[in-house]
Amino acid sequence: SVTDRCNFRCSYCMPKEVFDSHYTFLPHAELLSFEEIARLARLFADAGVRKLRLTGGEPLLRKNLEHLVELLAALRTPAGAPLDITLTTNGSLLARKAAALKAAGLGRLTVSLDAIDDAVFRRMNDVDFAVEDVLAGIDAALAAGFPAIKVNMVVKKGTNDDQIVPLARALHARYGNAAVLRFIEYMDVGSTNGWRLDEVLPSHEVLARLREIGPLAALPASAAGETAQRWRFEGTGQEIGLVSSVTQAFCGDCNRARLATDGRLYLCLFASHGHDLRALLRGGADDAAIAG
Repeated sequence: SVTDRCNFRCSYCMPKEVFDSHYTFLPHAELLSFEEIARLARLFADAGVRKLRLTGGEPLLRKNLEHLVELLAALRTPAGAPLDITLTTNGSLLARKAAALKAAGLGRLTVSLDAIDDAVFRRMNDVDFAVEDVLAGIDAALAAGFPAIKVNMVVKKGTNDDQIVPLARALHARYGNAAVLRFIEYMDVGSTNGWRLDEVLPSHEVLARLREIGPLAALPASAAGETAQRWRFEGTGQEIGLVSSVTQAFCGDCNRARLATDGRLYLCLFASHGHDLRALLRGGADDAAIAG
């Protein structure tokens, strides 16, 4: 996570009533510098990490993020292979940043889009941001040479679940199979989103709705620790994925850790305790001490 700030106020993540003008975000000095992040990433790679995902908040709000991408893209595994560098964004700044990110060495992109209906999407992001501007970001990313763009939709029952089929249809019509959809069950992400189980639409119900479009064939997991169950429409080849974070938790083979904006390392999304790596970095610890 490169920043705790976001320019959206989605109700399931950073609701406006909590993250308002009085909310105190981290001062810049408390964020890890790009060089600090890159140093830790090098140690992570030495320890076996093969994939790095840049997130936020909204990561493209972090000034000169392409410089961090350059630093990370230069890293190698002990065997000399490059790391898989990817980024998740709400797409609001992607149209102006896509080419620079690609040139810096970013490998893949995930874009969040919770509705294709503009009115529904504006209500969900709660800052009146338009669907077409997110799509313009995806257009720019594909034009810059990124391969298939992953598109994440968080499904909140009673809020945007009527967008499941329209979004799948619209993205395929515009991008063919270059947009790979992921439907994510609405989940508890802390103490600010007013989470309720009755607002969760289970993934099996999402799948049933998608079968209105056509028959679906199950696909094998693409990697160990895969969080999405993958399916493909038999008629078009369009791939979709279901992330069942509530109804079918995937803790058993989880292989992920999170480096927070303030330099704490969390071994679980729901962990309340993180390991303070920033204190080691700024306290003069050598690589061996940090790796240990």
